Amino acid sequence: MIRTNSLSRGARWSLALLFAVLLAAGAWALATNGSDPEQDPSSAEPMGGMNMSSDGSARLTAEQIQQFGVTFGSVEERTIAGEIRTVGIVNFDETRVANVTPKFGGYVERLHVDFTGQPVRRGQPLLELYSQELVAAQEELLLARRLQQELGTGTVPGVPAGSTDLVAAARRRLRQWDISDGQIEQVLSSGQPLRTLTLHAPVSGIVIEKNVLVGQAVQAGQAIYTIADLNQVWVEAELRESEAGFVQEGATATVELAAFPGRLLPGRVSYIYPTLQEQARTLKARITLANPDGRLKPGMFATVRIQTPAYTALTVPVQAVVNTGQRKVVFVDMGGGTLMPHEVETGRTAGEDTEILAGLEPGQRVVTSAQYLLDSESNLAETMKAMIGTMGAGSMDGMDMSGGSMEDMDMQGADMRGMDMPAAGK
Repeated sequence: MIRTNSLSRGARWSLALLFAVLLAAGAWALATNGSDPEQDPSSAEPMGGMNMSSDGSARLTAEQIQQFGVTFGSVEERTIAGEIRTVGIVNFDETRVANVTPKFGGYVERLHVDFTGQPVRRGQPLLELYSQELVAAQEELLLARRLQQELGTGTVPGVPAGSTDLVAAARRRLRQWDISDGQIEQVLSSGQPLRTLTLHAPVSGIVIEKNVLVGQAVQAGQAIYTIADLNQVWVEAELRESEAGFVQEGATATVELAAFPGRLLPGRVSYIYPTLQEQARTLKARITLANPDGRLKPGMFATVRIQTPAYTALTVPVQAVVNTGQRKVVFVDMGGGTLMPHEVETGRTAGEDTEILAGLEPGQRVVTSAQYLLDSESNLAETMKAMIGTMGAGSMDGMDMSGGSMEDMDMQGADMRGMDMPAAGK
């Protein structure tokens, strides 16, 4: 234990000042209690005559209840409405997005689709490419046909008959490069290789990316267009971490877009993403919507209402719960104007009701307004009780005064005689 006489001069000054403050607080509390020695010292009236008891409860008259605007609700079993309201963003349906990538290198001779956002149809020409590889493959096709015509139906000794079908092999090679049968027939009918070949759109939709210009060299596998089909879109809703456990795949949802207020679009939760976004502490739920008229644009803001299974639970009005950060408190009407704080455990909040898991019983009457005023006064009463109880016991536990006196604490500069202490009962 650290002895008082071993403290520094500054520490001893702080200790003496704390002792003086405690004395003053105790004297003030005794003065406010009047001359009744049996009166609870913590039952002072710190707020407009509000009588606070040592257990933290408040005793109010009918006039005080009206003055402070105290209102009441009840603890009841209610059906918690199964609806979660949140926000979402319209996005592309990733299963309906396609890239256009050539399987051969070459140079862009002409663009048929030359800007982002242009709608295209399946099979529509996109661009024309010149490729030395393609020209050589077409020449091989023409040579194979001439050779087959010269050989006729005969066979080469020692060579299987199927090996002479060079035309079919040349056709397969061009098809593997996504050259259409119509283009192949055009080469065979004209007898001349085409200088450029045309790439066509694999799907219908909107060009959302264009990464090519006229004259640009492209490589095999390079993404030159990205096309998205907008006949179906996704709405990705943000679920708070506390709500994520109530939403299941297949749940019914209603979507309202800021661009079309009042128009409610029905849908269903088709997928719940497996990972939580760390910064936002939200989980994404996907809602698939049909978009045949193309009015739903990716990036649009949406309000989403997701239906969840309803259930019955013990609830209080949401305004009744005081969340102090460390605990949750509800003030219960105990009768005779006494309002007692009860610590509770809460569950889900839906609409105007909060689920109570522990701490209350059905039929109790709870405060639904002015609770923060009551809570602050309750905390003040408990603090005053602890302080006055310490002073009344005369206990200075933990403070070893045996090794020194008031003179040793260098109190010459602290003249206690000038401190006006209120007398008890005045």
